[in-house]
Amino acid sequence: MTVTPIAIPPEVRAAIYAHARAAFPHECCGYLVGAAPGAVDAAVACRNAQADGGHPIAPARGAETGFVIEGDELLRFARSFDSACPARVIYHSHPNGRAYFSSVDRAMAAGPAYPVQHVVIGVAPGAGDAPRVTEVAQFAWSDAAGDHVEVARWTAEDAAP
Repeated sequence: MTVTPIAIPPEVRAAIYAHARAAFPHECCGYLVGAAPGAVDAAVACRNAQADGGHPIAPARGAETGFVIEGDELLRFARSFDSACPARVIYHSHPNGRAYFSSVDRAMAAGPAYPVQHVVIGVAPGAGDAPRVTEVAQFAWSDAAGDHVEVARWTAEDAAP
């Protein structure tokens, strides 16, 4: 069975790409919300609390190689599932320019812990060292695979601000 990617409109993509570039060389994180089950209409940027050492399985990693949403932001995320506009996608960036679901990403999302898909934004230095989005990938839980699988991928040309 094929898993359908949640639709992310251009203005929401632009918002998360801007967040990823602003956070570079650290990882950014946040989530996308939407009233319709197969789409989102807004981004909620979160503070990457990785540097605080609160990551449940990789606390020694720095904010340049990990992310964690904590405190009030995590509570708002969890409470969104009882709202008219729940979280549908968690996003974060990889400042090594690659969009992949790492082993730590997989461990944190083990099983369908939250009913969300995941977007990973690859960011790298660009012209004049200005950060640029290089590639983006979207992942969703697949019961058939028993794992998160890639459901969409797009290139830097599609990720232009």
